[in-house]
Amino acid sequence: MDLYKVLLVDDEEEVREAIRKRIDWEEIGFSVVRTAENGEEALELAESFEPDVVMTDIQMPFMDGLTLLKKLKEKIPDLRSVIFSGYDDFEYAKEAIRLEAEEYILKPVDADELREIFIRIKMRLDEQIKQRRNVELLSKYYEESRPMMKEQLIIGLLEGRELQFDLERYQKDFDLQIESAFYCAGAFRITTSSDDKEKLDKNLMAVSLKQLVNERFRNVLQVEAFVYLDTVCVLARLKSTQQYAAFVEEMDRICKIAHKSLDANVCAGIGRVYGNAESIHISFNEAKDAFHHRIFVGENQAICINDVEPSCPLEDYVSEKQIRHIMRQVKVGTKETLEKEIRNFIEKLKKSNINLNQLQIFYAEFVVELLRLSRGHNLSISETGFGNINTNEELAGFSSMDEFADRLIELTGILWEKVCNGRLNSTKKLAEDAKQYISDHYGESTLSVDEICSHLGVGTSYFSSVFKKETGVSFVTYLTEVRMNEAQRLLDTTDEKSYIIAGMVGYEEPNYFSYVFKKHFGISPSRYRQ
Repeated sequence: MDLYKVLLVDDEEEVREAIRKRIDWEEIGFSVVRTAENGEEALELAESFEPDVVMTDIQMPFMDGLTLLKKLKEKIPDLRSVIFSGYDDFEYAKEAIRLEAEEYILKPVDADELREIFIRIKMRLDEQIKQRRNVELLSKYYEESRPMMKEQLIIGLLEGRELQFDLERYQKDFDLQIESAFYCAGAFRITTSSDDKEKLDKNLMAVSLKQLVNERFRNVLQVEAFVYLDTVCVLARLKSTQQYAAFVEEMDRICKIAHKSLDANVCAGIGRVYGNAESIHISFNEAKDAFHHRIFVGENQAICINDVEPSCPLEDYVSEKQIRHIMRQVKVGTKETLEKEIRNFIEKLKKSNINLNQLQIFYAEFVVELLRLSRGHNLSISETGFGNINTNEELAGFSSMDEFADRLIELTGILWEKVCNGRLNSTKKLAEDAKQYISDHYGESTLSVDEICSHLGVGTSYFSSVFKKETGVSFVTYLTEVRMNEAQRLLDTTDEKSYIIAGMVGYEEPNYFSYVFKKHFGISPSRYRQ
């Protein structure tokens, strides 16, 4: 097991070294990873490596131990702490208890006592890890999550996402039967008929409608119903295509019952019947499309896609799904994975019964998606050249499907390069904007990572990662460098007192400014000016 990390904080170097050497830290499961001589330095160190335990003196310059612990607890809630002091002060002890310090001990620190304290702390840390890994606890969380995971599984089927798991095992775990001879999806939506404030909230209406669906179908057909966004989704498993009529009839009846009971318009769309689970999402998309035809046929009834749209061959949907896969590789993949995705797709097409007309439709849709993705990344047609592609003419000129694959790889490669460069440029711009903000505000003592992230509109973790990658140093280090360079310039070119210069470069405490200046340049401000 890895050693627990300890941060030791004391303004006396002799004390720090004595504590380091009096105990065999590794023997009891710890390592003193870092030491700091004041709270300010300790806070900065803790952010970079997150200690498991901090051992700190109370009386220190710039930031006392209790203030340090309070700030660290906000950043590292599970942090364990030990406070030691040369002052037997009850008020300090009370504050230490409030901050949940493990121990409060007096100087001089007794090695045996300190060893026993850290042995106890290790036992607590070990127990904490054990609890987090406790199988029974995880099983409990799993059981509580099963209903949500069950719905996620069905949502995955309805949306057509790749099922990257053992479907048979998941069906057993969730008590959910997916296997069936045929499938059909339906979708209910509710629109309120007036602005009556006494009516139920639409979310509550959806829950009520879901219960009605389960009640009505209980002895009719095997269905799964749940609320997803603003839709009550229904997945029916049919033993034969003859049951489709019963499904439609009951869905229509539910619309009329719900209209009266909820005093709202309730309409349902119903997709076509399919013979495999992979096509469930097609039926669901058809159900949503059918719902939109209520503008022509009216509310409070079930609308079948077969009645309002002509049937489309299944092959038409293959291109739509495959295009999404390829575009995903353009956005987040490598050139190698992008080419592999296209080559694999073309190999599948070679073995299929796709005809020239279907291939022309696919290629036209493919170019449209390239244009859409380009627009999403603020790329003009002149930058990509996609606007001048004559898909039918190009297809007529290819002598093989491999040539077609090469063309797709060429086109996506152009966009991949642009997207990749845009991503790199955005991180460079973020770093430059941050450096400019620091240059404009370094004299403000309140300048912080949170402030600059709020100004730039990004998260602190993302900003810290990008800033260090682009500049080679952390935000705190860069800010200190800017302040120190300006302080040096002011000492060289003005007669201002040191404490005035401290305030001008963002330090409220002159002593701390002197400490940072000496640490940075190896000489105090006054000696430097001499």
